[in-house]
Amino acid sequence: MASRKTSRPSSKNAAAHDRRARIEAMRKIEAARERRNRIITIGISGIVVAGLVGFGVYVINNENEEDAQKVAARKDPITGEKTWDAKKLGRNHVDSAVSYPEKPPVGGDHHQAWMNCDAKVYKEPVPNENAVHSLEHGAVWVTYTDKVSDEDKATLEKKVKKTPYSLISPYKDQAGAIMLTAWGKQLTVDSAKDERVEKFFNKYVLGEQTPEKGASCAGGVTGK
Repeated sequence: MASRKTSRPSSKNAAAHDRRARIEAMRKIEAARERRNRIITIGISGIVVAGLVGFGVYVINNENEEDAQKVAARKDPITGEKTWDAKKLGRNHVDSAVSYPEKPPVGGDHHQAWMNCDAKVYKEPVPNENAVHSLEHGAVWVTYTDKVSDEDKATLEKKVKKTPYSLISPYKDQAGAIMLTAWGKQLTVDSAKDERVEKFFNKYVLGEQTPEKGASCAGGVTGK
């Protein structure tokens, strides 16, 4: 009888020990799983951060390269463009009409109010005196005759609409179908697809020829 009583506690102790061992093993497995998850999370975060940093560096380098290309392009002459001595172009404010030698004018005395040139499309001709003031502020003025195609006109208007410091309007008695004018600069092209159009915008919108760089192109005369 004594031997039977002493065997029961031994079985219970063994079972309890097994349970504790299983629980401890499960805890170790769970702890290992948590460590593994933390390592994976940290690893993924590191990859994401490294990727973002790498992408940021790429974007910055790409933008710097594009800026450098634009700066270099501004120094290149544009084939066929005409240039006037900016120092010899008058800059007085006048209230009367001005007789300009060029059509459209490339500079000179002008009205004290500029033509709104904040990416502005005009369907009717605008006063020379106001448009010249816009050129003084750094705008590119695109003009066209009735010989221009609807497709070309739409392309030019689209370009102006997305370009601050530019305006476009019809101009009946100019020499070419399409003309681009900045202060002291002028270019005639036959098509809106001419690559020199983009070059002219890139070089002369707020370009080095601008007499009053920093002056506003908004808030001027809006025309009809």
